[in-house]
Amino acid sequence: MTAERIDGNAIAETIRAGLAKQCAKLALDGHMPRLAVVHAGDDSASASYVRAKERAAAAVGVRVTTKRASDGPEPVALEREIGEMIGALNSDPDVDGIILQLPLPEGVDEDALLERIDPFKDVDGLHPANQGRLLQGCPRFIPATPHGVQQLLVRCGHDPVGKHVTIVGRSRLVGAPLAAMLMQKRAGANATVTICHKGTPDLGAFTRRADILVVAVGRPEVVGGEMVREGAVVIDVGINRVDDPTRKRGYRLVGDVDFASVAERAAAITPVPGGVGPMTVAMLLANVVRAATQYRGAREPGR
Repeated sequence: MTAERIDGNAIAETIRAGLAKQCAKLALDGHMPRLAVVHAGDDSASASYVRAKERAAAAVGVRVTTKRASDGPEPVALEREIGEMIGALNSDPDVDGIILQLPLPEGVDEDALLERIDPFKDVDGLHPANQGRLLQGCPRFIPATPHGVQQLLVRCGHDPVGKHVTIVGRSRLVGAPLAAMLMQKRAGANATVTICHKGTPDLGAFTRRADILVVAVGRPEVVGGEMVREGAVVIDVGINRVDDPTRKRGYRLVGDVDFASVAERAAAITPVPGGVGPMTVAMLLANVVRAATQYRGAREPGR
């Protein structure tokens, strides 16, 4: 079996085209959606993600303001500085969405800072109030990567309804919210969901039962072909750098799935890169546009 290659770039482009039309209409009404990114630390991958978000936002008509925290202060001082940035952005009526770029430097309490973001501007969907609404089945903002995974499945003809979905990874960014979404009785969901993680004994016993397998553990090629049921749909959320002296950069990007062996058994699979990544950015921008259209009047100034 040769697996269908699920093209995240093409699906994301369709979504971005629709967002561009919405942004153009908002601009005619006098408001261009605006996203504020709060960034701290020297993590190179984070810096790269911020640049990618800036480029994608500009292409659809979303303005981006990046607030860079000071380099080098003690964690307590840095946390205070970031908190003040978030407070100012909460109070700025021109800002529709705020994201706190993770990870933060060691010693900074990211939970406390995420909780300071106005829930109506929390376009990452990580504020406790928004996570609670997601669990209740009435989300305000759906976290971008889980939403991107769901949209990939629905838009490429592999609707999760009635399927057994196994998710490897339980993070609050991907695994936990995706499970909460897919188990709900609604369109694009209504699946039987199993969650596994790095400590699950005999992981393959669970992954081989899946009609749809989503892998998001941040470990290169941890799932091989022998762990996948014939005809399954495989969504690889991971993106990892591995050394490769044959490449000019000295490394290559791989997912959490061994693409070559899994593609021999799966019915469909996402590549890395070009699968989930573009969808994550597209769904983040969709949240910003939603904030600009639905929640501008609901915010709490000075929160």
